Amino acid sequence: MSKAKVGILISGRGSNMASLIEASKKPDSPYEVVIVASNVTDAPGLEFARAEGIATWAQSHVGMKRADFDELVDAELRAAGVEYVALAGYMRLLSPGFVQKWAGRMINIHPSLLPLYKGLDTHQRALDAGDTRHGCSVHIVTEALDDGEIVAQAEVPVLPGDDVHTLAARVLVEEHKLYPAALAKLVRGK
Repeated sequence: MSKAKVGILISGRGSNMASLIEASKKPDSPYEVVIVASNVTDAPGLEFARAEGIATWAQSHVGMKRADFDELVDAELRAAGVEYVALAGYMRLLSPGFVQKWAGRMINIHPSLLPLYKGLDTHQRALDAGDTRHGCSVHIVTEALDDGEIVAQAEVPVLPGDDVHTLAARVLVEEHKLYPAALAKLVRGK
């Protein structure tokens, strides 16, 4: 069985990237990770990818127009034969042209139950609102921030005494399970 080629974009430690890579090693995985790219040249996740034998590419976006930088990223993904893109802590808005090129084939994981709490500081916002449930969502990337079709979600309870750190840790455990399953679902077309 031919596996779909996936490129992952990161900006930091890449814990969700690592979960995608680990899941790709399973015999029944419908995808393989062929490149990890970053806009942060010393992103810790790059070292993990290299240790796994996965090609990496990194360049700072500082001083570049968004569309110009995204053209570089797109060229690297295409050179690696990428068919699907997974954003895993990629802390950069994408240009409309880049999003259009990967329409329906690019997903993101977001630490909230979308459509709630788009953007940053989701855990604090859930706590401030007094929510009893929080979680994460995997969605198709569109030009609007955290606004595409939801592929999958996972919920966690907000417990008495939770702070940002305890809640974030509980959500992260779910992210690491949800993201590989959602990517596999997208690749299989189900």
